[in-house]
Amino acid sequence: MPEIGYKLSSEEHPPNDLVRYAQRAEAIGMSFGSISDHFHPWIDKQGHSPFVWNVIGAIAHATTDFRVLTGVTCPTIRIHPAIVAQAAATSAAMMPGRFALGVGSGENLNEHILGDHWPSTDTRLEMLEEAIEIIRKLWAGKLTSHSGTHYTVENARLYTLPDELPPIMVAAAGEKAAKLAGKVGDGLVSVGPAEDSVKTFEASGGRGKPRYAEVQVCWAATEEQAKQIAHEWWPNVGIKGQLSQELPLPTHFGQAAEMVRVEDLEGSISWGPDPDVHVEGVKKFIDAGFDHLAIHQIGPDQDGFFHFYERAILPRL
Repeated sequence: MPEIGYKLSSEEHPPNDLVRYAQRAEAIGMSFGSISDHFHPWIDKQGHSPFVWNVIGAIAHATTDFRVLTGVTCPTIRIHPAIVAQAAATSAAMMPGRFALGVGSGENLNEHILGDHWPSTDTRLEMLEEAIEIIRKLWAGKLTSHSGTHYTVENARLYTLPDELPPIMVAAAGEKAAKLAGKVGDGLVSVGPAEDSVKTFEASGGRGKPRYAEVQVCWAATEEQAKQIAHEWWPNVGIKGQLSQELPLPTHFGQAAEMVRVEDLEGSISWGPDPDVHVEGVKKFIDAGFDHLAIHQIGPDQDGFFHFYERAILPRL
């Protein structure tokens, strides 16, 4: 069976609550947390987006064995890869053996804020590959210079490094990204039960490496309540195609979400109080080949979710 973790949804919760939820997840037996790195939430209703590196530092000292993965950081536009290399190295030094750097090609939602051009998909993947190269160079702890297609680094050296370097997990939704993840990553990250991505990842050099995915759920006292909460707080899961990479503002996602019906979320979210529904949702990801699953409880009732999963779900997994 896979490792079961918890999704620390930065879009929905303030920083101190995220730290508390990490503690609670560890207490009920969840082994890791995947924390999102956003500048904006997806929609204004979600209401939050704290700076992820501060939160990771707090979680490092608030937990004992709980591992943390950035799910995921974009090290290409909003934050230069050299700065990501330093932030990740410090995080890994604060929680030895418990931190992993998850990276991806990002969304316009978060990366446009400094006025930079939003590149094509192929260019973003080129930038991501070069960013990973820079991060690994700096993690060697030597004076580093780099003059590449997209980035320049001049006489930079990281002095604070962990005894054990963190793995780099690469996010992929399509074939090209899955190939890159297999080629340069230490693992795969996905937001859905994408069996094709797993197969491409493995065929491109990822065989035997960990495969992380995010499982969307909404526990509530009734199925109807869960559907209402999921539709209110996380309608963006129903926005398909390239829009999730291209829309620049939460208000735009909100406008697109007005066209998303509750029934459009069917199959993407395990909702309601029936344990069998939640277990079957997890099994979809297991069958697709994922071995690390971060459970994302949509909406404000995290305490009810933790109680439900501790009592009714984790014993079955």
